[in-house]
Amino acid sequence: MCGFEEGTRSQSNVMSANNHLILACHLTGIYDVNRNTTLADDSYALVQAWAESVAAAKLRGIIFHNNFSEETCERYSNEYVSFIRVDYNPEFNPNVFRYFVYRDYLAKCTDSIQGVFVTDVSDVTLAQNPFEAPIFKKNQTALFCGDEPKTLHNDWMIAHAEHLRGQMEDYQAYEDRFANDTLLNCGIFGGAFPIFFDFLQQLCEIHDQYNRVNKTAYTGDMGAFNYLARTRFNENLIHGFPVNTVFKAYENDRKDCWFRHK
Repeated sequence: MCGFEEGTRSQSNVMSANNHLILACHLTGIYDVNRNTTLADDSYALVQAWAESVAAAKLRGIIFHNNFSEETCERYSNEYVSFIRVDYNPEFNPNVFRYFVYRDYLAKCTDSIQGVFVTDVSDVTLAQNPFEAPIFKKNQTALFCGDEPKTLHNDWMIAHAEHLRGQMEDYQAYEDRFANDTLLNCGIFGGAFPIFFDFLQQLCEIHDQYNRVNKTAYTGDMGAFNYLARTRFNENLIHGFPVNTVFKAYENDRKDCWFRHK
């Protein structure tokens, strides 16, 4: 089975030996505003590279999904990568809904987890085990995340944040303050469990309060992520190298970063 409960039970034996998690979400049947298409329901090829890279590193990976078949889940599950079915809530777009999935899952197993990363699933692969890196071990209060070779103040982010700007009183002030800072990318972020889960809970609160019904053509996930990271976690941020390769540089052969992102 790929159900939530069975997926959770199947983790228990593994957790005693591996207290680190890599999580991803693959939701289909909903129009994807970033790709301008609706993803196929049962196409394992969309997550295959991610799953194989996690398994190759012998890390515990979970793919939360809403439309993979039982046959696909059984065929591609292994001792490292498993699938958990979730029910999609259409009040949120898929990019945002995933954070609630992660929060609800992790809230049930806080005692057994030491570190977590969550990533996009169709354009991210693992290159190194981040949890073994000295910089990770020495910075247990850091929030690690990807970034992009541009500043927060760019045309795409200005358009992307239209909804949040209209909902949050201090959003414009935040944009002005951090306009020239590096744009952070929510496609990869993680850390030791306490700071990661604190950040995740606050991220869900922002989306729940301000981004529940977003009628714009943009998801708001990048806007909320950058806002929270910069205004409340800025002193704890470690972004860019060695977390991720250069975004959209398609550096598929690099092995000196933890994650390859496009």
